[in-house]
Amino acid sequence: MKWLTDLFSSSLGRKLLMALTGLFLISFLVIHCTINAMIFLNDGGETFSYWGHFMGTNAIIRTLEIGLVAGFLLHIFQGLSLWRANHAARPVKYSVTKTPNSTWYSRSMGMLGTLLLLFLILHTSHFWIPNRTNQFTQGEELPLYKMMFDIFSNPWIVLLYVIGCVSLLWHLLHGFASAFQSLGLNHLKYNGIISFVGTAFSIIVPLIFALMPIAIYLGWIN
Repeated sequence: MKWLTDLFSSSLGRKLLMALTGLFLISFLVIHCTINAMIFLNDGGETFSYWGHFMGTNAIIRTLEIGLVAGFLLHIFQGLSLWRANHAARPVKYSVTKTPNSTWYSRSMGMLGTLLLLFLILHTSHFWIPNRTNQFTQGEELPLYKMMFDIFSNPWIVLLYVIGCVSLLWHLLHGFASAFQSLGLNHLKYNGIISFVGTAFSIIVPLIFALMPIAIYLGWIN
């Protein structure tokens, strides 16, 4: 079982786990964003509620949800471990950046990850946790579509969600390409495509998420 210990303790192992869990969470973002974007159909939440009900009651999806929560926790844990290891290895900040090819967001993943964690706690406390709690205790789902209008009527909540989405954008800009590099999947022939897809994904998905509370608050959706 030495390989398992090395996977969780070595720098290379942590980066590998970060890459695998990151790509897994990216797939979740695609599904989550697609379903949430259904509110822009402006059909009174009918399509959104249909797919939200399917995701919340399907036995297979509910089982995969356990893996999703585990993926989030593992990704967060490994991210904090890598940040601590990097911080311990370089306790004194350089007055001049030693790596000219690095970017601001690649050097600030710890801060961005913390902001995302706070945003995740806020988001799940608004929707996922109350809905699942009600399912377990009352046997029925909460009206998520109506809840969005209640929650996003507060401009401060809308602002916090937008800030969270901006943090997600910066996090994805570095994380998407970094995951492929950690898995050894970078290649001169395909790096341009990976960079383009990663950048497009990193902008489009957080933009859609950010537009949701903005559109509801401004009355673009009813």
